[in-house]
Amino acid sequence: MTRQIKSIGKSSNRAEGPSPAAAYVRMSTDHQKYSTENQLDTIRRYAEQRGYTIVRIFEDSGRSGLRMDGRAGLKSLMQEVQSGSANFQAILVYDVSRWGRFQDADEGAYHEHVCSRAGIRVHYCGEQFDNDGSMGSILLKNVKRVMAGEYSRELSVKVFAGQCRLIEHGFRQGGPAGFGLRRLLIDEGRNPKGELGRGDRKSLQTDRVVLTPGPLEEIEHVHSIYSMFVEEAKSEREIALELNRRGILSDLGRPWTRASIHQILTNEKYIGNNIFNRVSYKLKQRRVVNRRDTWVRADGVFPSIVDRALFERARAIIDQRGNHYSDEELLSLLQTVLEQEGSLSGLIIDERDGMPSSSLYRHRFGSLVRAYSLIGYEPDRDYRYIEINRHIREAFPGLLAEVVAGLESAGATVVCDPVSHLLSINGEFTASIVLARSFETQAGALRWQIRFDTGLAPDVTVAVRLDRSNERPLDFYILPSIDMNASRIRMAENNALSLDAYRFESLSFLYSMAAQTSFREAA
Repeated sequence: MTRQIKSIGKSSNRAEGPSPAAAYVRMSTDHQKYSTENQLDTIRRYAEQRGYTIVRIFEDSGRSGLRMDGRAGLKSLMQEVQSGSANFQAILVYDVSRWGRFQDADEGAYHEHVCSRAGIRVHYCGEQFDNDGSMGSILLKNVKRVMAGEYSRELSVKVFAGQCRLIEHGFRQGGPAGFGLRRLLIDEGRNPKGELGRGDRKSLQTDRVVLTPGPLEEIEHVHSIYSMFVEEAKSEREIALELNRRGILSDLGRPWTRASIHQILTNEKYIGNNIFNRVSYKLKQRRVVNRRDTWVRADGVFPSIVDRALFERARAIIDQRGNHYSDEELLSLLQTVLEQEGSLSGLIIDERDGMPSSSLYRHRFGSLVRAYSLIGYEPDRDYRYIEINRHIREAFPGLLAEVVAGLESAGATVVCDPVSHLLSINGEFTASIVLARSFETQAGALRWQIRFDTGLAPDVTVAVRLDRSNERPLDFYILPSIDMNASRIRMAENNALSLDAYRFESLSFLYSMAAQTSFREAA
């Protein structure tokens, strides 16, 4: 959102007159009612003191700073800067975190660099440093960027832990209730306060939401769905057609589909179970379908509207239905859908007649992406990180064995903890092996993040940086814990000399350390 204004603030007594500037303000949630006003007060005082006249205000209200997506104000600002149509010479922002809490600190730096390249300087009006390009300001600014991103990461961990705790206590965490169910608002004493309509939210922090049976008519339709599926052997598609013929609409007020019927037949909330963390979308990064063993659940915490035995019979039919397909048949069916639809997704698969559900493909092949790759299909979205992480997990034992073998060939005695994989070398020092995947910034540069096993307190961390493909080691960093004070560090392709002093093309230095301690022990 942008606002065009004539003038805000007085200019200082400068002969050349005030310089035009744009203000950018952002608040994360709609609950921060006065946040942007407070930011603008500080920005106006800064403009008055520094001789700027604010001619434009770009605003993102109720928008997270984790990504550019959804931030129309910042996007509009950057478009004007890049197009050369900007009628201002500076951008005034309250602080570094308002510019963004990007998880890659270099992303915030990149957007600022674009402005600087266009001759427009970004000023952080509420910070204790001038963004003047000096060494001190550069260091403080980078620290602030990392801190802004770290704040979001830490908050995400705390929120997730709190959500899991509430799930275990039987409270609902977001999402519509579903057909045949309703959301019930209760107070901290679990006393009912009333049903919540679609789109309604609780207003008190101490209130909670649980699921409760909906109208009797809807419950009867749910029973009918299970009866048609289990006792009459009708498919989800046939059940959907029958309900649509009767003029019965789904909880969304839409006609029924194969997928919406399948959801009712497989969702455990209909037998009173509370399930959470089936899908993750943390820090607005990529959406991940989690393994069943990572789900958070509480059984029997809601009133059941479907008999458990009937639910289990329905699930057994669905499971058995997929068992008679061989892997080759599943892939052949997937290939046919691709040829007819031109693309693939879980929704497309679930809506096809004669197709097993997308959940079967995930169970059989590990993920939909893996199934897609087996028929030569690459989705538009980039899911490579899933395969990269899998490759890293698979490669680690081999690398660990190689390091142990190299140490032993150097004459060292090595004990490897089977759980933590911490290496004890000659009883003299301990070492931890860390694989660091590479990732690209928007500018195409490579970055790595090294996480230290602070809980293990190793004397030395061997950080193995992977190459651009994340398939082979690029180089090695031997990092003594005595010199590393942070729990993680970020690396660029070229780092400070003090850091590159620990860089090696091979593990020969570690082997040399082991040989020296082995020699002292023998002596």
